[in-house]
Amino acid sequence: MIDFLRGNKREAIAFLQADDADSSKNGHILGFDFYSGFTLKGQVRKYFGFGEFLSPSYKSRMREGMRLFTKVDPLTQHFSQPRKFWERSTDNCTSWVDCRNTDNLRAMRDSSVYLMAEEAGNERTLQIYKDRIRLRVRSLYMIGQGEWDSPIYLGHTITSYVNLYDFAKDEEVRAIAKSALDWFFVTGALKYWRGGFGGPSKRDNSGGNCAWCSGASRALGLYFGDSPVKDNSQDTDLIHLITSSYRPPAAAVALAQKQFTKPLELLNSKPQYENWKPGKSDKPEFHETLYFGHTFQLGTLAQGSGGDWNGFKLMAFNSHRGIDYFIPTSSSGNNAVGQYQNLAIWLNDANSSFQFFLPKSAHTEIKRGKLFIKLEKTWLAITPLSSANAPINLQFGVTKDVKNYPNDHILTASAIGEGISGFVLEVGEGESWEQFKYSVLGSQLKIDNQTAEYISSKKIRVQHQGRSLPKVWRNGKLHDWGNHFDVYQSDKPLIHQGWKSKSLNLSILDGQHQKLEFK
Repeated sequence: MIDFLRGNKREAIAFLQADDADSSKNGHILGFDFYSGFTLKGQVRKYFGFGEFLSPSYKSRMREGMRLFTKVDPLTQHFSQPRKFWERSTDNCTSWVDCRNTDNLRAMRDSSVYLMAEEAGNERTLQIYKDRIRLRVRSLYMIGQGEWDSPIYLGHTITSYVNLYDFAKDEEVRAIAKSALDWFFVTGALKYWRGGFGGPSKRDNSGGNCAWCSGASRALGLYFGDSPVKDNSQDTDLIHLITSSYRPPAAAVALAQKQFTKPLELLNSKPQYENWKPGKSDKPEFHETLYFGHTFQLGTLAQGSGGDWNGFKLMAFNSHRGIDYFIPTSSSGNNAVGQYQNLAIWLNDANSSFQFFLPKSAHTEIKRGKLFIKLEKTWLAITPLSSANAPINLQFGVTKDVKNYPNDHILTASAIGEGISGFVLEVGEGESWEQFKYSVLGSQLKIDNQTAEYISSKKIRVQHQGRSLPKVWRNGKLHDWGNHFDVYQSDKPLIHQGWKSKSLNLSILDGQHQKLEFK
């Protein structure tokens, strides 16, 4: 389809009308491949978006394939053996359509089957999928998404709802699709900045930590822009957005371009992954702190990083690259993180080593056991700690993914002694580099058993609680996790979505207000 837009119309249409792979296995639907969610999404845009250029006979045959496919719910129709999605796939299904239930695959499946059923006139299947779509979009306005802020999969979810918005005939369904898209673009705007996508994230494989490196940044950035770096990725998934009539709210664009009063802090929550199961939507699984300075944004989770989520990420302004990333990780043990604005403490109960991802262009120096990192406009100070307050060895390493990150490297820090280990991060801006170092060197670090307290111009204290949420004192006040349920809550008027509130409110500069509701 991208080739068609480049002007190679004859070759592109010939390719689009060629027999699908494994067509001999799909005789039940006239040879068409409607199995994988990713394939389904492309089939939908081919038929509805480029249908006028397809031959009448091909389009008629495809429509009949859709009719056969959606005569009954294809999730209830089964092959005799599981079918692979790719050569080494293990999560294979026996159903006619992709049975996997990740948020992005579910969005691809539900939107595609709905559109095919609507086109074919299969009302019963249409209604089944309309109800499923409504429930999933409603949950966004209740508790958020289980696959929250994924650098890999957010773009796939967005393009699924773009298909629904562009091609649904039912105006109610189009309105539901728009509600989903508006929510994704407003919430995605918080983590997008200058071509990058940062802050804590679910289903993060560490492959998106530079400008335009993630599917999320490429999808959002097509509308948000504001980067000195061009997107040269040639991401074919963008065909859905390039040819769509959907446009995000102007307030979302302003939010992405950070047109609000800073500094600003948000206390957010993230739901459990399989939140559609009984009892799984009763309370959040993750508690997020997100802080915006003038030259950086820092986000953490109380649990730190683990599993398939990243729980500690900083993006800083860079005039040439768009943004610089600073990302710490630990090697083992249970993590506990507390953040108060520009201060964060990360504790680990397994005497873990740490790795710090940072740009090669950063100037680094060590003074009195503290590591100072000078970025273009942002200063970082890392104060290592262990239970014995022993010094931390620091040794440079190299990045694992050279292809994606030729301009970054890893700094390793190995803890000495036994018991708790970790570090304090303080972020500075505005003042001079020398003033920042002087201030940090005058700070105090107190360690008592499983508790660390850092006192600078502000103070933060964290007590490790094993596998439970840590105790965190933010500037002397004990933080109550029981009151940290709002999906989004800023400390100044900007954005708010209460837990199970069914509404998202955004107030941005220049009088732009956006209230999104789902009823």
